[in-house]
Amino acid sequence: MSPGARTEIVEIYLELPPADIAFVKFILESYEGVGVMRTIDRAKAVVVLMIAADFLDDARALLASLRSEVAWREVARPEDQG
Repeated sequence: MSPGARTEIVEIYLELPPADIAFVKFILESYEGVGVMRTIDRAKAVVVLMIAADFLDDARALLASLRSEVAWREVARPEDQG
């Protein structure tokens, strides 16, 4: 790890069409080191993106670019997620 690198993880919760979950996961995880995605609620299609803090701006830019292909919306952390 380089000096000054942040080790925190930032969670971004999204709701998106169920058919797009695998696509968004593939795109996010193809940018190695940026973050990973986990499905929180398959029925409601709520996912969490766990983003390395140093890559938060990159992840937000990636989400913005996906907006034209995937109808996602950011949601609050589900209560049962701690």
